[in-house]
Amino acid sequence: MVDAISLLLPFPVPIHHLGLFREPTTLQPVEYYNNLPYHSSPPADDHLAILVDPIIATGGTAVAAIQTLREWGVSRIILIAVLGSEEGVHRAAAEWEGSVEVWVGGVDNRLDAKGMICPGVGDVGDRLFLTKGK
Repeated sequence: MVDAISLLLPFPVPIHHLGLFREPTTLQPVEYYNNLPYHSSPPADDHLAILVDPIIATGGTAVAAIQTLREWGVSRIILIAVLGSEEGVHRAAAEWEGSVEVWVGGVDNRLDAKGMICPGVGDVGDRLFLTKGK
């Protein structure tokens, strides 16, 4: 998704990565990677962060990423996802009202007991990284 979004922008921008996954038992977000520059905040002329996530299910990992970016100093976030649940999209948008816009390709209206979107598309991380069953 990063490459596709980068092609749409009118000029090159710095790209940083936050790696988060949802712990399957508690459904809580776990950060495993963060390459935001440690001793600096966003450039003064660029306080917008574009956050891409293929799926917003419970909204927990999106909220954790929003909190991290807010603490880093961004003033506005656009969160782009392919699919989201109604609950997860609302949760992400409400995390920092007025400063987060959520753009989503489609919305399914419910989650199952495991926090998966119904009908949904399954676990995108498992699909991308072939981790199902390992």
